[in-house]
Amino acid sequence: MRIALYQPDIAGNVGAILRTAACMGIGVDLIEPMGFTWSEKAVARSGMDYVGAVDVVRHADWDAFLAQASGRIVLLTTKGAVRLDVAAFRDDDILLMGSEGTGVPEEVHARADLRVLIPMRPGLRSMNISVATGIVAAEALRQTGGWPS
Repeated sequence: MRIALYQPDIAGNVGAILRTAACMGIGVDLIEPMGFTWSEKAVARSGMDYVGAVDVVRHADWDAFLAQASGRIVLLTTKGAVRLDVAAFRDDDILLMGSEGTGVPEEVHARADLRVLIPMRPGLRSMNISVATGIVAAEALRQTGGWPS
């Protein structure tokens, strides 16, 4: 299982997701361009001190990511077709999160093999991306028996 971040905007969110992924034993794909410069200084400033404990792969763009992607692409979206509490995950799924500001374009949305929605109270827009990533990753690991031992 992997987490993929499509053109993330906020370094702090990426840092929180990398920490979660490191603790859960999940690799992370970063699909560029990103809304911040990836450098040792930026990594340190945003609290990405767990970056060395997670398999991070950077991709120049969506096409480069797709060229190496194996497994089903599961998009977390507020326009999801399947509620998280009924979605069925596989151990080779790629959990794809969109950009904090714009989500994903329609062609990325259409390419997803499964689109998942976290149920929320009516009238609220969305959760923070790092919180949502943790919720979905935890459920996916629970279903697939993938929790670290």
